[in-house]
Amino acid sequence: MRCSKQAAAVIGLVFAFVLAVDAQRGPGASIWFEGARLIVGDGSAPIENSAFLVEGDAFTWVGRQGQRQPPPGAVRVDLSGKTVMPSLIDGHNHIGLVNEKDGSNSKANYRRANLVDQLERYAYYGVSAALSMGLEADPDLAYQLRDEVIPNAARFLTVGKGIAATSIGGPTGEPRLGIPYGARTEKQGRDRVKELHANGVRFIKIWVDDRNGDVPKLQPNVYRAIIAEAHANKMEVLAHLSRTSALADAKDLLRAGVDGFVHLVRDRDVDEEYLAAVKAHPRVWSGPNMPAVPTRDSIAALAETLPANQIEGMRKQLAAQEAKGNPPNELFELHCRNLRKIHAAGMVIAMGTDGTGDGFGSHEQIEAYTRCGMTPMQAIVAATGTNAKVLHLDRLGTIATGKEASFNVLDANPLETITNSRRISRVYLRGQEVDRQALKTRFITSNN
Repeated sequence: MRCSKQAAAVIGLVFAFVLAVDAQRGPGASIWFEGARLIVGDGSAPIENSAFLVEGDAFTWVGRQGQRQPPPGAVRVDLSGKTVMPSLIDGHNHIGLVNEKDGSNSKANYRRANLVDQLERYAYYGVSAALSMGLEADPDLAYQLRDEVIPNAARFLTVGKGIAATSIGGPTGEPRLGIPYGARTEKQGRDRVKELHANGVRFIKIWVDDRNGDVPKLQPNVYRAIIAEAHANKMEVLAHLSRTSALADAKDLLRAGVDGFVHLVRDRDVDEEYLAAVKAHPRVWSGPNMPAVPTRDSIAALAETLPANQIEGMRKQLAAQEAKGNPPNELFELHCRNLRKIHAAGMVIAMGTDGTGDGFGSHEQIEAYTRCGMTPMQAIVAATGTNAKVLHLDRLGTIATGKEASFNVLDANPLETITNSRRISRVYLRGQEVDRQALKTRFITSNN
């Protein structure tokens, strides 16, 4: 059967559109983006009316609109009125144990399907990489997953098993008991580091915490041996700080040569002695994970991916707080004071959520940082350029020639209001647009 010229023309246009979309999404396509405000991720002034070229998985040119023309055959994407920023990086999380679909928390949840589901949730919210910090119920699976590139999913990073005084000396609660390595002696500490080094791990996570006296505490001579062995193997040590003796522990860990803290001091206000130690160790970084403070905005964003019963629980929690007149959160305020002080003292501020897999926590963290005195630009850099630097993700964190093309297209400017980081229009990971609509549909469908 023959078609009319009009029908043929329509078919031709549809075919051309499909080809354009395929070219935009294809791994070898050249894509020219133009017109957006561009936040580089290194703290420099944004580029207004930017243009940039993505070829394969990388930025191959970044500049201003009009400085050069797109190459022949490139797909052109008009981003006028949008803001582009690097994808976020979560430097501290514990994914895999919680199932976001039903809220269960169990070692049995630590399966490939659940980990991939959570990495997809990270991608949905514009996070390109997530470092799992020491609670790997199946280390072999974790090591396998870190080497994979999964479409529509963030990159999985892992420190393997963390080290505590005993296998129950880190986090408490049945789902997490027995996962960490135990080290009661210096030899055990060094042996654990050697095991992790043999598995290609870059960072050692240590818990320096007695969980309010419920478990043994990693002793100073043991964590010194761990730090020495790690440094001998070109590895770095990141410390969990307790809620009861964090200030004293942090001071000694700085003296011992620790490389970073995955919590702020949170048992008391830091003192001048600690701030002097911070200034004396300018390469040590902190990844504050502020206590979550639910808001209507954050709940609305999570409602796009989480089950209705979880969202309803959050709304009830928020309503209860509002009914009390929104009293100050003392723990949050303590974190704020200490963040302000160490930031003013020059400590490197990175970003970690301590989250369990919903993927949204990075946006909550950078908002919290601005509530505690950082500018929106400083908060964004903490979660992008700085995180890439301290985690040695050399191709991530900034939008520049040669870097991996992982970035978020926003409907509003987060430099004006940091919560605009949540107003996501599109997400690109490794040069490919994430199919957010398909992910959202699957999340909602699987939640029911």
